[in-house]
Amino acid sequence: MPEDTNTTLYQLADTEMRACIAAYLLLAEKTSGLSKITKEVVADGRSRTILLAGLGSTSLDLDAAGAVEEWKRRQAIPFDIETGVSFSVYRNIRAKGLEILNELEDLTDGFTQFDPALLNQKPYFLPLLQHLAGVFSKANLKKIIGSASDVSISKPAAQRLAAYLTGRVDASNVNKGEILKRLESTLEGIVRDLVGRVLLESIVASAFEKRGIPFEREDQYPSLAGVVYDFRADFVLPDHHSPKAFIEVRKSSSRHASLYAKDKMFSAINWKGKRKDMLAILVVDGEWTGETLRVMAKVFDYVVPISRIPELVETVEAYLAGDTSKLKWLIEFRIDPA
Repeated sequence: MPEDTNTTLYQLADTEMRACIAAYLLLAEKTSGLSKITKEVVADGRSRTILLAGLGSTSLDLDAAGAVEEWKRRQAIPFDIETGVSFSVYRNIRAKGLEILNELEDLTDGFTQFDPALLNQKPYFLPLLQHLAGVFSKANLKKIIGSASDVSISKPAAQRLAAYLTGRVDASNVNKGEILKRLESTLEGIVRDLVGRVLLESIVASAFEKRGIPFEREDQYPSLAGVVYDFRADFVLPDHHSPKAFIEVRKSSSRHASLYAKDKMFSAINWKGKRKDMLAILVVDGEWTGETLRVMAKVFDYVVPISRIPELVETVEAYLAGDTSKLKWLIEFRIDPA
């Protein structure tokens, strides 16, 4: 099926990310968690790339036999799920970024003519236009042209953007290599969002589905009742009508760990305070600080890394079957009139 020429960088990344996740989950299943690699399971290029990239190999053009040998050489190296899955995503959106930049150069006569109608009809140009104009944040862009996105630029916003570009861009000073280099920050943001929003949750969902344990994902139910507010967790088990457990999935960096921890802990207190038999689970990935993990373990019944999902599934299955020893914290939380 040919690619839609109006596909945005984010849409392309989302499609490739989901394809790579499916390939990784299948690869992990066929190889018992990548413990036994054969030529047959890495016969297709996507699976090979995931395996080799995740092992940190620089030899990504190997055939199936070569990939097996490379795996044997690197068995002591931990497999990095994020790197393995996201490698092809980066490769595809970098190529798409260059394609869009070349199209933009052609349709603007070498970055000299910015037609409002063109910008209105091709909103996927927006990330490149931002870097071309030196506007690197959405907040600043909104101040200049109003609301706009890579899927929709209104005619008034297109008029303002065209005027700004005309007064700002000197075609003789445009360096396409520099624009593509600046675009890397945009691409990194796209992939980081998809890793946190799609990759990690897909791994969790796949593990529970394999064991036949019922659950509802955030977009499948209206809300989960709490003491202060009703909101939705990433997963609720078995369902929101009679919830016995909820799971929050979060990737963090050491810089944001404290902020994320406070947010997640309040959510847990809010929900566990409403239902005392609610099992609270936090699945983490990334550079959490030791202190934030220790603090969250005082509220969540389980704080586990994404790599320990199989054991977590067994724990939740036992709790849903009536093993109340899995519940660690009882939270008394209510709000009464003064």
